[in-house]
Amino acid sequence: MLFSSLTFLFLFLPLTLILYYLLPDRARNCVLLFASLLFYAWGEPVYILLMLLSILANYFFGLIIGASAHKKAHLAAAVSWNLLSLGFFKYYGLLAETFPRLLPAVSVALPIGISFYTFQIISYLADVARGKVESQRNLLHFAVYVTMFPQLIAGPIVRYADVAAQIRTRKLSFKEAGFGMDLFIIGLSKKVLLANLFGKLYEEISVLPATEKTVVLAWIAALSYTFQIYFDFSGYSDMAVGLGHMLGFRFKKNFDYPYISVSITEFWRRWHISLGSWFREYVYIPLGGSRVRVLRHILNLMAVWMLTGLWHGASWNFLLWGLYYGILLVLEKYIFGKYLERSRILGTVITFFLTVTGWVIFANTSFSGMLEMFRCMFGAGSAGFFSAGTAYRLLQSLPLFVLGIPAALPLLRGPDERCREQWPVLFILGRCLLLLLCISALVYQSYNPFLYFRF
Repeated sequence: MLFSSLTFLFLFLPLTLILYYLLPDRARNCVLLFASLLFYAWGEPVYILLMLLSILANYFFGLIIGASAHKKAHLAAAVSWNLLSLGFFKYYGLLAETFPRLLPAVSVALPIGISFYTFQIISYLADVARGKVESQRNLLHFAVYVTMFPQLIAGPIVRYADVAAQIRTRKLSFKEAGFGMDLFIIGLSKKVLLANLFGKLYEEISVLPATEKTVVLAWIAALSYTFQIYFDFSGYSDMAVGLGHMLGFRFKKNFDYPYISVSITEFWRRWHISLGSWFREYVYIPLGGSRVRVLRHILNLMAVWMLTGLWHGASWNFLLWGLYYGILLVLEKYIFGKYLERSRILGTVITFFLTVTGWVIFANTSFSGMLEMFRCMFGAGSAGFFSAGTAYRLLQSLPLFVLGIPAALPLLRGPDERCREQWPVLFILGRCLLLLLCISALVYQSYNPFLYFRF
C-alpha cells in the first residue's frame, strides 16, 4: 500500500486514526501492530510470515545477547542470521545471474522494505550488546518497533534507543497531530505534484533512441531524475515523520535540503540522514573511522561506500555508484576539499554537478544505457546539441522546473513559517488546497511509484 494512494488516504489512515484515538492508551500498541501488519500484508501477504519469523527470532536474540557474558559472539551470530536472510532475498538473483554454473536460477521476489527493517533490527541488537539499551522483554513492544507502518517500507531507519520510551508510553495531542498532518501534506505534495511529474518526464526522454537525444535533452532527463528521486524520497520521509507525529512518535528528519551542499561530505549529511548515520555508527566507526592511518582510512571509506551501494539494490550499477562516492569522498578529504570551502557558490555548483552525474549511474541498471546517457550528456552522441524537438520538450518542462527548483531549496521555508504564525487561517486554507490538488492528481495519474520501495 502506498501513502500516496486513495485507499490509504480515504480508508486505511482514517480508520486507523479513529481506532487509535478512541481506544485507551493500553490498547494503542495493539492497534498499531495490527494496522502495521495489515499495511504490510496489503502488498506482500506471503512475506508477512518472514517478517513475523524475523520478529520472533530477533526478540529472542535480543534477550540472549542481553543476558550473555559473551555478547560479541551472540551478536555476530544474530547479525549473520539477519544478513543471510537479507542477502538471500535481495542478492541471490544477482549472484545466480553472475555465477550461473554455481547457483541454480530461482526466481526470488524481494520483500518490500526488508533492507529497512533488517537494519533497524541490527541496530537494536548492536545497541543491546554495547549496553546502550536493555533487551526488550515485551514482545508486543518489540514487534511495534519493527513493524511501525509509517517507516516500515522506506524508512527513515529508526534506532530503538530513540523510540523505546515512546513505545512504552506517549501522549497524543491535537497540536502534534496538526503538525503531523502539515508534514504529511507537504510530503504528499512533493510526491504527487512534483516527483511523479519529474519521473514521467524522465521516462519519456530516457526511452528515446540515442539518435534523438541531444545534449540539452539528455541533461533535462538527468536533472528530471535528480529532482524526481529527491521529491520522491524526501516526500515519503516527510509523510513518515508526519504520520509519526499523528501517532505520538517523534522521528528524526531524514533530509535537509541536500542540493545546497557545498561538498559531497555535506551532501551525505543532508541526504538520507538515517542511513548515513547507521553506516557511520555500525560500520565506519567499528572499522576505526578516521582515527587510523591514511591507507586504512581510505579502505574504511571505500568499504562503507561499497556496502552503501549494494544496500540500495542487487545490481552492479549500485556497487559502481557506491564506489563513485567512495572515490569522491577520498579525493575530497585528501586533495580538493579545502578548495571547495573557499567559495560556497563554486563548491555548491561542483557538488550538484557530481551529484547529477552520480544519479545517472544510480538510475541505469544497464551499463549500455548508462554509457549512452553519458555520451549524449557530454556531446558524444549522434543527435547534436539542440533540435526542434528539444525546444518543444524544454518549453514543456520549464514550468515544472520553475516550481521544482525553489521547492528543493530552503527559499520557501521562511515565508511558510511566517504565514503559519501571522496568518494561520490563510495557512490552513493553503494546506487544504494542496491536499485537494494532490487528491485530484491521484484520481487522474497513472504513474505513481515509490523509487525506494525496491530497496
